[in-house]
Amino acid sequence: MDSKEKIQISESEFNYAQDVIKRLSDYYDAKVVGQQQLKFSLIGAIIADGHILIESVPGLAKTTAAKAISDAVDGKFMRIQCTPDLLPGDIIGTQIFNQANGKFETILGPVFANFVLLDEVNRSSAKTQSAMLEAMQEKQVTIGGTAYHMPEDIFIVIATQNPIEQEGTYPLSEAQTDRFLIKEVITYPLAS
Repeated sequence: MDSKEKIQISESEFNYAQDVIKRLSDYYDAKVVGQQQLKFSLIGAIIADGHILIESVPGLAKTTAAKAISDAVDGKFMRIQCTPDLLPGDIIGTQIFNQANGKFETILGPVFANFVLLDEVNRSSAKTQSAMLEAMQEKQVTIGGTAYHMPEDIFIVIATQNPIEQEGTYPLSEAQTDRFLIKEVITYPLAS
């Protein structure tokens, strides 16, 4: 397609898109008080099929917002609490040996959902943080030499991070931050 060529959509397609966005917005507003910029970023991530990194202090409804947007589209939601002792296999899955049949069986991890909340991603080690890179970029993970694909309809990682000045945090590498389409910094809501 020529870069100057315009993409045309019909009026009915435009109206349908507006209706879907309004329904997502209304659902979010019914579940989350405030955080309007976060709402726009989450809806934008869905539209663009991209991942979002949210930075803020704890307690500002990030988890509630992520769950609300997942529920709004009837998606499968998984929350992974990142801690220093979290291992890559805890996120993507692993193989276990079944003594009954003498074979290894693959157990898929919580990353196999439509919406994956990586809560406090910068509290986990760099090795664990990097476990998400293949999933986010290639929409698959490799366990025991076999590729397992993420859900086809929608796969969005919503990662939260605490400000780097907080104790017990590890900075995200540039290779990791490049995987996020949007970075949203949220603060305490203003009194009205």
